Amino acid sequence: MMGLPTLEQMQLQHAAAQVNALHAELIDDDRLEEWPDLFEENCRYSVISAENHNRSLNLAAVFCDSRGMLVDRIVSLRRANIFPAHSYRHILGPTRVKSTSGQIVTTQTNYVVLMTRNDGQTSIYNSGKYVDEIDVSGAAPRFLSKTAIFDTHLIDTMMVRPI
Repeated sequence: MMGLPTLEQMQLQHAAAQVNALHAELIDDDRLEEWPDLFEENCRYSVISAENHNRSLNLAAVFCDSRGMLVDRIVSLRRANIFPAHSYRHILGPTRVKSTSGQIVTTQTNYVVLMTRNDGQTSIYNSGKYVDEIDVSGAAPRFLSKTAIFDTHLIDTMMVRPI
């Protein structure tokens, strides 16, 4: 049986949950230009199937290895991509601290992303878990890495927005 978390562990968990909630809010509210600011300059963001992740296969649906690549992704989404109008709504489970190393916190958060098309129909778009490394050394926590490991086997439209 695990003991009660310390006050420090609860503070880290709260900080991680808050940055995850803001991540979802920026995507859901279409404030995508603000989204890269949640990441360190040298970061990693990936969206990968659970099957590939569990087999240690590096083939991801989305892979970015710097904040600049995240910015490019948003610019491309706004200017070059053509896709059906839709909106996202994230439902996040509790964030759990898996480990800490100095000022780096590794967490896991389950998620479901609902997609509503312009006809008003809502469906489950993606579900899985985030595995994050969060740097809590600065004034605000920032992602060093954010990996969305999705259970969904079929993505019914081009994956254009962050998950």
